[in-house]
Amino acid sequence: MDPVQISDLVNDTGGDLASFMTGLLRRWNLYQIGIMVAALIGAIGLGKVFVFRMRGWMRNLSGRPKWQLRYLLAVQKRLVLIVWAVILWAVFLVMQELTWPSRSYLIEVLARVVTAWVLVEFAAQVVKNRLLRRMVRWGLWIYVTLYLIGGLGRTTDFLDGLAIEFGAFRLSSLAILKALIVTALLFTFARVVSAQTAVQVRKNEDISPSMRVLIVKVAQVSLYGAAFFIGLKAVGFDLTGLAVLSGAIGVGLGFGLQKVVSNLVSGIIILLDKSIKPGDVISLGETFGWINTLGARYASVVTRDGKEYLIPNEDLITNQVVNWSHTNDFVRLDIFFGTAYADDPHKVRAIAIEAANTVGRVLATRPAVCHIVGFGDSSVDYILRFWITDPTGGLTNVRGDVYLALWDAFKENGISIPFPQREVRVLDGDELPARILD
Repeated sequence: MDPVQISDLVNDTGGDLASFMTGLLRRWNLYQIGIMVAALIGAIGLGKVFVFRMRGWMRNLSGRPKWQLRYLLAVQKRLVLIVWAVILWAVFLVMQELTWPSRSYLIEVLARVVTAWVLVEFAAQVVKNRLLRRMVRWGLWIYVTLYLIGGLGRTTDFLDGLAIEFGAFRLSSLAILKALIVTALLFTFARVVSAQTAVQVRKNEDISPSMRVLIVKVAQVSLYGAAFFIGLKAVGFDLTGLAVLSGAIGVGLGFGLQKVVSNLVSGIIILLDKSIKPGDVISLGETFGWINTLGARYASVVTRDGKEYLIPNEDLITNQVVNWSHTNDFVRLDIFFGTAYADDPHKVRAIAIEAANTVGRVLATRPAVCHIVGFGDSSVDYILRFWITDPTGGLTNVRGDVYLALWDAFKENGISIPFPQREVRVLDGDELPARILD
């Protein structure tokens, strides 16, 4: 639409608006406006009373689902609108019986608009995100208002006239608005479908944890990608040029985001080969903890002290990783101790094994063993080996429990734990060599 057509459209709209305002000055129309204002004042007064009583009633509610509470809160916030709509419809029905239908036309239009606003408020509660819900609410309010007062067609023509043209390419405000609406609806649909898919996949115990994560990620990327391109195609965008542009952008990003791409590919490899999965206990350098989540770029590792490390997927592929629960949950732990040479080593070994078996987390199905590993300067050195199946419960604490059990058992049986001793002699002056005194 060229500037002349836009000017004509604006002039026509201005003329229609002037005619509308002139019509409002008629006597019966002024009566209807007064009735609508009076109905609004009454709705505000009654609404405050109802809000106060409903608020007290809602305070006593407990154990209700969140969606019910959300809708009750929406009713409380829009009680004035609801009461106004009820009053307007009541006045309209009474006036239909007492006077000509044309003398209650404005009241009927406003009653329809206010009722539509109330219905839009309840429909918008389906959207959980607060910002998105507000955008949906205002968008639908504007749409239904224009539709009910008959201004939708002219508004559409006006938005279509605001366009940018480059040769055969034409981009209008109406096309952008349609693209945003269609894409938003498709994204909402993709989000709902992906969430339901994730729930069903996580419930399937026949699929390994890593494959569950992979299936959910692939479903999300596919659904959101399809929603984006279908939204563009639905409003008439030519995707051929977009494909060429995206290819050029992809080459640039490939050079500039090598690390990001490497982490993405590494994440896919990890999910496919099942070397690491959520719940595994791993050690990477000085970090020891269990896998909380596997993301597209990093893995979340939670340690015993509550810290959460975000380890890039590339590090899990290129570095040496100790997976304590890769094929099974059995973990063998070693502790070292020493006893005096005067103690019988056969008795020491038996007491150590018995002490280890008294600790709750030590497995009885895989017996503990104790061996002599050397003869030290002041002690006979031993190694005690035992098994656990819950590395997520910590390793230092179970070692400490075994050491404490050894201490109690050795004390009870008279086994001594030696420690290095040094004897310091102080010589008298006459005993010192002559060369030191010189």
